[in-house]
Amino acid sequence: MTLGALSRYIGRFAPSPTGPLHAGSLVAALASWLDARSAHGGRGGQWLVRIEDVDTPRCAPGADAIILSQLADCGLLPDGPVMRQSERGLPYQQALDRLLAQGRAYPCACSRSDIEQAQARLGHVRQPHVELPYPGTCRGGLQGRPARSWRFRSSEIQKKNPARPGPCERDAGPSVSRDGVVWEDRRLGVQSQDVASAVGDFVLRRADGLWAYQLAVVVDDADQGVTHVVRGEDLADNTPRQILLQHALGLATPRYLHTPLVYAPDGAKLSKQHGAPPVDTREPVKALAAAAHQLGLPPLVRPNDTPVGHALELWARAWSGIYNRSP
Repeated sequence: MTLGALSRYIGRFAPSPTGPLHAGSLVAALASWLDARSAHGGRGGQWLVRIEDVDTPRCAPGADAIILSQLADCGLLPDGPVMRQSERGLPYQQALDRLLAQGRAYPCACSRSDIEQAQARLGHVRQPHVELPYPGTCRGGLQGRPARSWRFRSSEIQKKNPARPGPCERDAGPSVSRDGVVWEDRRLGVQSQDVASAVGDFVLRRADGLWAYQLAVVVDDADQGVTHVVRGEDLADNTPRQILLQHALGLATPRYLHTPLVYAPDGAKLSKQHGAPPVDTREPVKALAAAAHQLGLPPLVRPNDTPVGHALELWARAWSGIYNRSP
């Protein structure tokens, strides 16, 4: 994102409708809303909502409507139409076609078992909840096998860029080099990852025909004109892959801020898969106050007597003093 592009602000909240909002997802929603509302010295920017239902088998029927209702109860209303990934197959296909035409993507015949066997031959053992990098089996061709999925040539994109001269400077934007991707997170500071060695050539379209999250989110952010992404810290390691795709497609890179996670009593990240209960929006100020606390925002003096709109206004004023933001 160039400095000139920062004269406007468009943020977004992009939940997956696998169930209602829980305490952790409300933190991300509130943070992204506050960031938009406190932009431009409090004059505010745009805040959009996108339903990330690209992984349709995991989506719960009616969850998107529940999420939108919960947001409305909390006073978090989008400034434009709600986008749904399940309706956007054409722009994803167009992006994949561009990458294929540029030689930056290729078909892959490997199953998960094939990949694990190839990694085992290299002496790598898959750890629980850790995905091994793709070994590049189909990078040179399918060898007569049918295509199952399509992958991005992350290693070759990195190799075509010169070595990184030094650490990422503030507001200089991300850098892509043979050493990897370096970018600055507004909360976590300078981050880096060698995508080629850590992830390998990642999937753009899955074997079941569904679009991969990485491609969908990059295309959607570009089409919505998103300039600032505020989301949970569990998605921070997705950022370098998305920057590589933005680089390959000639798209602007938003500024990123990854918010603190909410943890369950057993220390696991709070999630729908973990059985996190839905946010009770019958008392929206109480739910929002809990989310604000996770973000380090000041407590309300009289929470029981504070209207939702006034509470949001107070937290919006406090937000920019805690999270260094430009503009």
